[in-house]
Amino acid sequence: MLDSKNFILKNGTVVDVRSETTKKADVWICDGKIQGIGEFSGDNEVDCEGKFICPGFIDAHVHIESSMVTPNTFAKAIMPWGTTTIIADPHELVNVKGNIAMKYLMDATEHIPLDVYVMLPSSIPATPFETNGADFTVEDMKQWIDYERVLGLGEVMCYPNVLARDSVIMDKIKLCKDMIIDGHAPGLSGDDLKSYIEAGVMTDHECTTYEEAKEKCQAGMKILVREGSAARNVAPIISGLVKEPEHAIDYMFCTDDKHLDTIEEEGHICYNIKKSIALGLDAIKAIAMATCHVADFYGIKQTGYVEEGYVADLVVLDSLQDVTISCVYKDGVAVSETMFEDAPVSVDSRLLESVVLGKISKEQIQCKVRGKTPVIGMVPHEIITEYLLEEVSEQDGYFIPDAQYSKLCVFERHRGTGHVSAAPLKGYGIKGGAIATSVAHDSHNVIAVGDNDEDILKAVQTIREIQGGYVLVSHGEIKGTLPLQIAGLMSTWPQKKVQSTIDYILTEAWKLGVSKESDPFITLSFMALPVIPELRLTDMGLVDVVNFTQL
Repeated sequence: MLDSKNFILKNGTVVDVRSETTKKADVWICDGKIQGIGEFSGDNEVDCEGKFICPGFIDAHVHIESSMVTPNTFAKAIMPWGTTTIIADPHELVNVKGNIAMKYLMDATEHIPLDVYVMLPSSIPATPFETNGADFTVEDMKQWIDYERVLGLGEVMCYPNVLARDSVIMDKIKLCKDMIIDGHAPGLSGDDLKSYIEAGVMTDHECTTYEEAKEKCQAGMKILVREGSAARNVAPIISGLVKEPEHAIDYMFCTDDKHLDTIEEEGHICYNIKKSIALGLDAIKAIAMATCHVADFYGIKQTGYVEEGYVADLVVLDSLQDVTISCVYKDGVAVSETMFEDAPVSVDSRLLESVVLGKISKEQIQCKVRGKTPVIGMVPHEIITEYLLEEVSEQDGYFIPDAQYSKLCVFERHRGTGHVSAAPLKGYGIKGGAIATSVAHDSHNVIAVGDNDEDILKAVQTIREIQGGYVLVSHGEIKGTLPLQIAGLMSTWPQKKVQSTIDYILTEAWKLGVSKESDPFITLSFMALPVIPELRLTDMGLVDVVNFTQL
């Protein structure tokens, strides 16, 4: 039996991300660290002939909540894919329950196998055009700022406030001035981009083209290339980087939001690497973007390299080009099921009681229309939307959903305001039913879509009954539910049970005509996010994101 405290990875090819070369060598591991790279022999050897030894992969920006499972369950899902470290921004949870949620996230990630570093949520809420569940002020941040695992300020989504040098966000940036400050600025360019960077923002993960990424990079930003479940930006950005590989040093990989079913199907950060290599990027450059680039920039010490003195977080590959994973080591221990067995964390009861809805009625979700009306146009494979002005079906001056236009609704669920809004949505395609969820970035009110009011209301009422989650209704019948007990965002169920439930609901949703160009629930969850262009719906109504105004 292998002694995990002292053993040798024998005859492998070490991927040296510092020099961007490979070399045939043994790797001696003892007490969780790399003791040497060279020629070694001993009683405990693992034959790595023909295999490649890489540093453990790092996700530079991720919201654990988007996996809809607890941190330990999330770790269990991603670590076999080679991800040994993540940088988490818990702004989903904190938008719902503030400091209560922050404490849960810190406690729940303290003793799990995965290394979890944390960015302090900056934009709670992201805009004044929505109602969220709690505040998270600069005073709240001060109690966490000195924690060893806190690296800086999470994505600064309220970029109009930064451009205006609003004191609330500027005080948060000032608090973190000696740390990393992550950005979120889709489409920002020219003088506005320069002003945003001059305020102290250092990164962006919202680029959708190489041209946008290049401008931001040349202006001084580091670029996080995202490949999640809904937003897939690797192809357009890496295709450009392949032609200008000298700029790769300023690029890193992230997933941002990736669900369990997508992870199971294609992997985690390893998929960003694999896809980039297939697009023509040098394999070692791609691996460096997932390892040392992140570790160096965010200041994560003793990781990101296969070098003496570094933590033995390693990925052994059968194929460098295909990124075929043979084995993953965390602190010198092979990742296995037994790693994730003992990580109980108590959940504050206030996190389990997060859906507060008053009386809901058909009258609340009526949408007045006259002539050409604002329509949210979905964009396949993206979370951006189009601001359309189109004539839609109506009766007595009120919008009637049909095969082309679904009815989108948002119900405030935190503070009992009774705010409800509705608007036409183009491109969703649901027929004979409705979907509702308490996952609605970033304020996480209840969002619903359907082709008839009765099923919409039934779905929302069911969300209230199960205190958050996913619900699918067709012709008055509940076709599927997934309870998300923690803040209406995360399930306490095991990974496989969550996955199988999601798979079933997705299949049922596609039977109702929902476009297979997008995930029915993930895509829906972004329709209320008023910091991504062009048009969104919050509990307060439609928001023109480009002009940052309420319609």
